[in-house]
Amino acid sequence: MSTETASSNLDVNPLEYLQVTLNPDRTLNRELFIFPDTSAIPDPTPHAGPVLSKDVPINPSHNTRARIFLPHHRARSGSGEKLPLILYYHGGGFILCSPASNIFHEFCVTLARELSAVVVSVAYRLSPEHRLPAAYDDAVEALHWVKTAQDEWLVDHADLSKCHLMGSSAGGNLAFHVGLHISASHEDLKPLKIRGLILHQPFFGGNQRTPSELRLANNHMLPLAVADLMWELSLPLGVDRDHEYCNLAAYGGSKLWEGVDKMRSLGWRLLVTGCDGDLLIDRQVEMAKLLKEKGLSVVSDFTEGGYHAFEAMEPNKSKPLVLTLKSFMSTTVAGQGAVGPPDGVSTQNAA
Repeated sequence: MSTETASSNLDVNPLEYLQVTLNPDRTLNRELFIFPDTSAIPDPTPHAGPVLSKDVPINPSHNTRARIFLPHHRARSGSGEKLPLILYYHGGGFILCSPASNIFHEFCVTLARELSAVVVSVAYRLSPEHRLPAAYDDAVEALHWVKTAQDEWLVDHADLSKCHLMGSSAGGNLAFHVGLHISASHEDLKPLKIRGLILHQPFFGGNQRTPSELRLANNHMLPLAVADLMWELSLPLGVDRDHEYCNLAAYGGSKLWEGVDKMRSLGWRLLVTGCDGDLLIDRQVEMAKLLKEKGLSVVSDFTEGGYHAFEAMEPNKSKPLVLTLKSFMSTTVAGQGAVGPPDGVSTQNAA
């Protein structure tokens, strides 16, 4: 790692880039943010497309909810073997977006269609109005809601014994920390059974800059100044980017490693994906290596090219990711060995 810590030579104004403004009370005005919302389509009409979706409340006092995605053909037939369940956490640096944001709505449509799965996309409280760990708490609460939910789509079509936690970017960070939290109390989730964690280009950071952060500091999708702002607005007040929520490598706390040990003892497997066009790639590679050294079964898929969240931004480029997800999910459910090389790390396209 480089020892550089200052946010120097950054050409991007992060607030202007995101088209948001910071109010005097330190709340965020998101009215001009670039990703519009997409309405849910709950009714199985001929024009509904391959996947239906609907919004359901989780905790009205926190205004949290979920958008459930169900392959259209299952809604029509109403029968057959139940589908695996993906509990999905959207990205947005903890400060932006929701399950309705078009980028994440369409990505969940792809997951439900291509993986033949029920997808529950969770809306959690955003920072800076609700700083971490509020989003982690909401993400855990969503799991407990799923296990007892009486929604007909979940009751009739979701196999709660075949559940994966998945998140993109900040959602990948969420999925990992939720896994740490619930591993010690997994029995409380029955009949929900977690089979594995899917960390899609997860969002982590640190005070020291990595080579990929310096190389891609002013990239078009996630500039370093934007990532810095997201952490500044989402981390608890008074801490820096070496806090445990942000930087696993700098955090030596026993609580973290106890959670990792518990995940290992439960037989959970982790998939970490990334690409070398993403300034976070070095963090992701380091994370996969660190967790593997701690004894977890970790599958990595690091590819050349791309950029942060490119599979969600350009659905026509998501096929390789979908194939990786199919392979990973099939082996976690079947209880088989690692995907790819013996060490569980994909090296053919490694960044």
